[in-house]
Amino acid sequence: MTKPLPNEQLRALMLQRGISAEELAEKCGIDTKSVERWLSHGRVPHRQNRWTAAKLLDADETYLWPSILSRGIRNRVAGRAELIELYSDRASVPRETWLRLLGEAQSNVDVLVFSGAFFAQVQPRIAEDLAERARDGVRVRLCFGDPQSAAVAVRDAEEGLAGTLPAQIHASLTRYRDLLNVEGAEIRLHGTTLYNSIFRYDEQLVVNPHVYGSPSSLNPAIRLQKIDGGLLFDLYCDAFERIWKSAVPWPGAARQEV
Repeated sequence: MTKPLPNEQLRALMLQRGISAEELAEKCGIDTKSVERWLSHGRVPHRQNRWTAAKLLDADETYLWPSILSRGIRNRVAGRAELIELYSDRASVPRETWLRLLGEAQSNVDVLVFSGAFFAQVQPRIAEDLAERARDGVRVRLCFGDPQSAAVAVRDAEEGLAGTLPAQIHASLTRYRDLLNVEGAEIRLHGTTLYNSIFRYDEQLVVNPHVYGSPSSLNPAIRLQKIDGGLLFDLYCDAFERIWKSAVPWPGAARQEV
């Protein structure tokens, strides 16, 4: 049975406009539970309710509910519908968003980074939380940069880190050592050029593109969701899979050489 997908476009616009589920329900003349089903289960409202909600949120109904379009048109606009939020820098992604995405994941949590130091800074219990998700049946895959790889050395030089990036990776890895003993959790090391850091939670992604010479924290973050007919979500997921296949398992403390 296919898991219902939440309507993140609708949720994001309601937050931006400061409109609650109760207010939207009142304007549409329906009960609040109906709006909650729009949000959590991706239910498509009746036509009049779609029009009322779209007008109130100052949005196109095809953006909020792209499934109402014919397949040909849907394929052309799905890319826009995949975009939930664009942040000018990674630090602007709210901590609550990271926590909610992890807490709601049911099948996949995939992370592709070099050191990923910030990931633990915004989620101090990240290792414990990932272990808990894995024990609940979520597949957890963490892919860090190989401290000894040429790609890490190049990134270190490009960002003027004075040889400290390998040590940052070692420090990050120590946080996740206990995950090696948790069934369903894997940690690997990659030596590829990191064009984007990728964070996948089921059918949602946070992508952090990297700009030459700029620290990743100052680079944009893009939040995407999987949409029928969309291309971006699958593009980044396919990239993760290629890198994961080429990466090697991290054996733990034995590899911790500085």
